[in-house]
Amino acid sequence: MGAHQPVEESRLLDLLKRAAGELGATAWVVGGYVRDKLLGRSHLDLDVVVEDGDSLAVARRFAALAGASPPVTFERFGTAQVTLPGRLVEFVTARVESYAPDSRKPDVRQATLDEDLRRRDFTVNTLLMDLDGNVHDRLGARHDLEGRVLRTPTDPEKTFTDDPLRMLRGIRFAAELGFELAPDLLPAMRRLRSRLAPPVISAERIAEELRKMLVSPRPKGAFELLDEADLLAVILPEVAACKGVAQTGYHTHDVFGHTLLAVEATPPDLLTRLGALFHDVGKPSTAKGDGTFIGHEEIGAAMAKAALERLRFSQRETDVVSRLVRLHLRPVFYRSEWTDGAVRRLARDAGPLLDRLMALARADIAASAYPEPEKLDELQARLDAVRAERPSRLQPLITGEEIMRALGIGPGPEVGRIKQKLEELVIDGELPPERQALIDYLSEHQNL
Repeated sequence: MGAHQPVEESRLLDLLKRAAGELGATAWVVGGYVRDKLLGRSHLDLDVVVEDGDSLAVARRFAALAGASPPVTFERFGTAQVTLPGRLVEFVTARVESYAPDSRKPDVRQATLDEDLRRRDFTVNTLLMDLDGNVHDRLGARHDLEGRVLRTPTDPEKTFTDDPLRMLRGIRFAAELGFELAPDLLPAMRRLRSRLAPPVISAERIAEELRKMLVSPRPKGAFELLDEADLLAVILPEVAACKGVAQTGYHTHDVFGHTLLAVEATPPDLLTRLGALFHDVGKPSTAKGDGTFIGHEEIGAAMAKAALERLRFSQRETDVVSRLVRLHLRPVFYRSEWTDGAVRRLARDAGPLLDRLMALARADIAASAYPEPEKLDELQARLDAVRAERPSRLQPLITGEEIMRALGIGPGPEVGRIKQKLEELVIDGELPPERQALIDYLSEHQNL
């Protein structure tokens, strides 16, 4: 086995069987690993449920047999995690858990294996695999797996009340797996939508599900389901507000429909898809009723920043997405008449976000009936050319200190203004991209 290859299933099962056997416990692999094995999908992490035994003790023995570090334990929940090359193995004692109406911390108690399975989120996640590799189905999960249906093991209102995040998980699984929701799920979600807000469910848990929906193969379907379940207005009111906002010109959908088409047209990169999700959220508040949305990119950038901060996205992620929203119109408005200086300004202003910005622009145009999508190919070729220029005209070539020395002036806003003016002259090709040329120019233009 190579140093970076995940531990093989046969060895994992053998180690689990030895660890459980030595301690007189019964252990099963449960949930997503078994589901995806039957679906032919890769799933590296294992969940192990222990009955008639101590899950923490089984985890410790398994880690020792595998030559792994001791498990990270969460005694209150009776869970432990063992990290192996390429895999994470989580152990849990058969249990039931539920959330009080105003608490994000579940009440947990030990239970039988059947009780444990019935308290899980969806039947397709109740499949068991014994430590000889045989699959066991106690709740009709194979039928749902074959029918590609997500169904709760008990009444959906009880399942979702026990952990309201399961409403988002169901939609995320539908987007990841291409499954349908059973008919009773959406009505239950609508009735329980208020349970999804903090303090019951933390912003971080909600954000994690949104991340997975966005990079899934079907992000558009996920957001359509969120809307149909009345959950979108609870977790992303900024996006929900785009529903029914009419557009004119080349647009074929309202702002919400256009947004979802744009999200689906972007590559499966989280930050680019977040940029697409928020790129037009400023339109509802800037709509004039005549098809114009002046300044929506600035308003939208601020709204994206506030939404991502509320959902506890990282500062870097928040900054990237808000910048993409602020800049998203620039490539869309490209014309062949642009000077090389204008192309350089776009490259400079986007900086390391340029490739994501261009992907967003292509998606924005693809999500409408825009007649000249090939213009972005021309822009891309020109961007590649100006980025390849050596020496580069995109980098600052002179410092404030050098300007002060050349002009014999002290610190102040005038220094920044002069520096910006010099950079613009370089960008426009009126000065060569050489530090000495800028200093010489300053000496000849004392009143710049």
